Amino acid sequence: MPSPTSPPVQNNADYFDFRAMERVPESHAWTGPQEYDHPVAAGHELEHDVVPVVDMRDDDDGAAAAAAARAAEEWGAFLLVGHGVPGELLARVEDQAARLFALPEPDKARAARRPGGGSSGYGVPQYLLRYPKRMWAEGYTFPAAAIRSEFRRVWPDAGDDYVSFCAAMDEYHVEMRALGRKLLAMFFQALGLAAAAGDDDDTERKILDTLTATMHLNLYPKCPDPELAVGLAAHTDSGFFTFIMQSPVPGLQLLRRRPSERWVTVPGVAGALVVVVGDLFHVLTNGRFHSVLHRAVVNRERDRISLPYFLGPPAHMKVAPLAAAVALGRKAEYRAVTWPEYMAMRETTFGTSLSALTMIQVKPEEESEET
Repeated sequence: MPSPTSPPVQNNADYFDFRAMERVPESHAWTGPQEYDHPVAAGHELEHDVVPVVDMRDDDDGAAAAAAARAAEEWGAFLLVGHGVPGELLARVEDQAARLFALPEPDKARAARRPGGGSSGYGVPQYLLRYPKRMWAEGYTFPAAAIRSEFRRVWPDAGDDYVSFCAAMDEYHVEMRALGRKLLAMFFQALGLAAAAGDDDDTERKILDTLTATMHLNLYPKCPDPELAVGLAAHTDSGFFTFIMQSPVPGLQLLRRRPSERWVTVPGVAGALVVVVGDLFHVLTNGRFHSVLHRAVVNRERDRISLPYFLGPPAHMKVAPLAAAVALGRKAEYRAVTWPEYMAMRETTFGTSLSALTMIQVKPEEESEET
């Protein structure tokens, strides 16, 4: 991975016109995929690597919960179908995202991220500016509970385009929030938490009732030389789990570690959502459901749009392994941490081979102090 301490090539608020590029400029040219994320060959996949599919319509007898748990254990991600989110809504949301990114630069610039101004807005997330090269992508991050106030920055006149955009995103938020609760309940069922006695029952209700949501819109424009460009560098998500709605153009890749390390492309299945396990869910399940490194690659012929919907705990909540997730005779592998505390730890490990998860692992000497 290149040194993240190199100065960024552009200011965060600057606009880059991907459409005008006939070649990948030096500011966006990487020497190869292994340079930016992980030392495995790009596109090297085994014939048996098929991303698991979970059908929520199979949950009458707990089959879907078991399948989701198995996929979370073995892959850290899966394709979700039969989820009940209308296909018409998914298409409308993707269309609205494309319309947003097609706006003239001055319109988007009104909502540009501001240094020190929080994580919302149009442009490059602050942590990506620490790489010496830029990603081949446009993005917009916003809290799902503040869609209408956030996008008045783009459409201050609150006209028809604003109304159509916000209506689609609001409806999507309602659907995804409900789906998040349903999937979380399925995960709890697979952990045996629904039958567990004691404090976990209160913890389960608290987690279900206080889920927080952040949305991010991504545009990965078609690229004249995809081998040189990076859509999004490899990373794990920090929260509980993420729903990713993606256009049919493949581009999302997952890192499989066994039997050997390789990248596996998630197919673009119409109507399917991708579920990606995050670091705090890794902690909550005591490492049983593991977070997964994933990245985005770009395409020579077509744009690709994706909409990650991040779910996690409120900032004040301490996240620790659930008792039901700790095997009999074992100890909790991780100590309690809030989301902001964990993000601060991730910041210190940026640009290194370390995972922030190792910083909250319970050490043997800490275990002995408790016994």
